[in-house]
Amino acid sequence: MKPKPKLSHVRDDGSLAMVDVGAKPATARTARAEARVRLSPAAAAALRAATLPKGDAFAAAQLAGIMAAKRTDELIPLAHPIALGAVDVSFAWDGDTTLCIASRATTFGQTGVEMEAMVAASVAALTIYDMCKAVDKGIVVEHVRLVEKTGGKSGDWRLA
Repeated sequence: MKPKPKLSHVRDDGSLAMVDVGAKPATARTARAEARVRLSPAAAAALRAATLPKGDAFAAAQLAGIMAAKRTDELIPLAHPIALGAVDVSFAWDGDTTLCIASRATTFGQTGVEMEAMVAASVAALTIYDMCKAVDKGIVVEHVRLVEKTGGKSGDWRLA
């Protein structure tokens, strides 16, 4: 039987620990993530036409995603505080009622920015939900995932 891989945040006794990255060399690191938001035709139309009761959903979601990425270490218990070089959140439509949210985070540091990119996409998607819920509460946030990461000891990775 193949031994289980050792998890980086779990000690031999089963307790949790923050990974020590102090001795790791700083390198340029990037991560891209995405989330999808499925809206009803009415909610998608209101979002596209910028007629939502709460105002500009895209500006609110973009800002929320960027702000959330900057606070990832406060949301994810064992995440390291990271000096982010940049965070970007963008939007594109996939058909009439599916909004795709893309995020990108960069740093020059000792640990990666995958969680920051995924938090940015997730919170931006939740903000779209919040801004559109007056029109439809059945909106679905789905497929939050890492798309790509570069840098670090494990090297580059891309979603197949």
